Amino acid sequence: MITRKLLLHITCFLFAGNVTNTLADTNAASQQSLNLGLAMQNSPRYSGSENKHWQFAPVVQARDGAFFFDSQKGVGYDLQSDSGLYLEHTLGYSLGRSDSNSNWRDGSDRLKGMGNINATVNTVVAVGWAVTPWLSLEGKTILPLSDGQGVKYQTSITLLPIQNETNTVAFQGAALFGDSRYMNTFYGVSRDQSFHSGYAQYQANSGFYGVDSTLTWSHQFTPHWSIAASIEYTRLDKHAKDSPIVFKPNQVSSTIAFIYNF
Repeated sequence: MITRKLLLHITCFLFAGNVTNTLADTNAASQQSLNLGLAMQNSPRYSGSENKHWQFAPVVQARDGAFFFDSQKGVGYDLQSDSGLYLEHTLGYSLGRSDSNSNWRDGSDRLKGMGNINATVNTVVAVGWAVTPWLSLEGKTILPLSDGQGVKYQTSITLLPIQNETNTVAFQGAALFGDSRYMNTFYGVSRDQSFHSGYAQYQANSGFYGVDSTLTWSHQFTPHWSIAASIEYTRLDKHAKDSPIVFKPNQVSSTIAFIYNF
């Protein structure tokens, strides 16, 4: 079980490792694959934390035509057209956040008295356009289904300046948005939370709350073995960074993964 940040990075790894084949063949019905691996990441304990920790997670991804299973993203399907337009729908799981240090999900002792954010089943809908083999645009919506934590939105652009048989370099820049319930779940401090934690009350506004930039490199050692490394920079905007539980609005994470492609 891993945090949202690690989910994002492993998703980027698998995207970078398979993007050349995906863009070259937009007929999803012809795709079959199985990837197994291990990923490790050094990242903030939660969005806004000044402390970091290491996490480890297995990577499992299987595809049969348009349908796929991903141990990080969940189960879903994607549809692609000859024009480069695509739709992806996923049913997954978010681990929430703990008010104490955790090795398997977001959480920190600095949040003592804030209470836990429940784990929840969520659905993710992404619509994008592969404009060229090296440029794609995407809009994504993440909606919790089993707990009322609010909705998160993301728009992103992905560039692939290097694509060959052994190396792929991908850069993704994303703008992050959240509705009022999402923002106050993860960045707000209610009256009750203020009483128990000692932090000042804070009402977070909805809308744009940050940017996220990720640079990923993947290398194919053999037809089966590959490695990927990634570095991510996140900058929280005032709607999030003004929260009393945000101690470091500019954050960096690094990740490495070893993957076996069957």
